[in-house]
Amino acid sequence: MAPLLDAVVEIAAAAGQMALARWRTDFRRWEKEPGSPVCEVDLDADRMLHARLSALLPEAGWLSEETADAPDRLARRHVWVVDPIDGTRDYIRGREGWAISVALIEDGRPVLAVLDAPARRERWSATAGRGAWRNGVRLAAGDRTVLAGARVPADVLPRTDRDFVAVAKPNSIALRMAMVAADEADLVATLRWGNEWDIAAAVLIGAEAGAGVSDALGAPLAFNKRVPQAFGVVVAAPGIHGAAIERLAERAAALAG
Repeated sequence: MAPLLDAVVEIAAAAGQMALARWRTDFRRWEKEPGSPVCEVDLDADRMLHARLSALLPEAGWLSEETADAPDRLARRHVWVVDPIDGTRDYIRGREGWAISVALIEDGRPVLAVLDAPARRERWSATAGRGAWRNGVRLAAGDRTVLAGARVPADVLPRTDRDFVAVAKPNSIALRMAMVAADEADLVATLRWGNEWDIAAAVLIGAEAGAGVSDALGAPLAFNKRVPQAFGVVVAAPGIHGAAIERLAERAAALAG
């Protein structure tokens, strides 16, 4: 797995440098649907990643935000799950909170993950059973055991969660999840249906750093599903993951239907 990880790190870094060179320049951008921005750099990065990752592991399937879904991935044991620019809104606005997100799924579980965030000079990686790393430093989630006072990346905290502490929030959900792995946040939670490519890499990074990771209802996350979505994600310091699920349970059940 180590040589494969090194190759994926190199490929993600190349995509990151291409995107960085065009960041804060004039490029086409539009909305795929209201509230879902995309730009030409997303598509260029997607093509680069698709070509190079597919050459690296030709038998693997492909699932990406910017590529039409191909159902043949369901028959593959290995699948690349990619968001060519996670945090496109920050990328378009010239902010630093975006990253290239690449995960390799094996039998429904992430086994290799890379986040390349060149504007932040950060490179995150993980392999199953071998830990998670940022810029060569091994990561460990925090040891908080009390939910009140937990650090949460947020612009504004809801009234029911005012006992949390808001910290800086990158637009990239993957980077927010990785903050828990790096003990720069204690809790990240979403309560909506989301796509596998948004979270696949960061789920492994969080888990390998010792964080508690689940969907919003507390169930394990699986990938390469026929409908590649999950109801929310909760990544937390291990000592508060259960308490976070308990606090969110009523809201999650109502929203999940």
